[in-house]
Amino acid sequence: MGSAPIKLDLGCGKNKAAGFTGVDALAFEGVDQVFDLRQTPWPWADNSVDEVHSSHFVEHLTGAERIPFFNELHRVLKPGAQARIITPHWSHERAYGDPTHQWPPVCAWTYFYLGKAWRDVNAPHAGYTCDFDYVLVGTHDPNDTHVAFRTQEVKQVMMSRNVNTVTDLIATLTKK
Repeated sequence: MGSAPIKLDLGCGKNKAAGFTGVDALAFEGVDQVFDLRQTPWPWADNSVDEVHSSHFVEHLTGAERIPFFNELHRVLKPGAQARIITPHWSHERAYGDPTHQWPPVCAWTYFYLGKAWRDVNAPHAGYTCDFDYVLVGTHDPNDTHVAFRTQEVKQVMMSRNVNTVTDLIATLTKK
């Protein structure tokens, strides 16, 4: 019988996702493994992790620290495995309200850099070694009546054109 899947919640803080092993640099209640994810290499073997969840952590890394984070994420994920990365959307106040958030804010362009084919043409200098496919979605505040009751078409236009419409950017990364 095989071993149990390795599912990591990276930078979980006090809000570890159910069914995941919580990893954080601080020993909050619910953290299973205290480890600073800015350190490399991470303590997981190559191609050993089945799934990753990371909510509201990546924006706490500097732009430069995100490069080894995504490279290590790619190294430890199994081929075809997925990571769900949730960050505040760059155009929403929540991206700027927390003084521990680092520059630059996370945006859709962040994820272009994680694909090798795009990077080879447009940013070979970037320092990434990872290669991910990705799908992005944006969320909005369901209590925001200016947005909540609009059609999906209108919401899509608003999300690309209006400040404070998209609260979070949710990226599903798949290791190639």
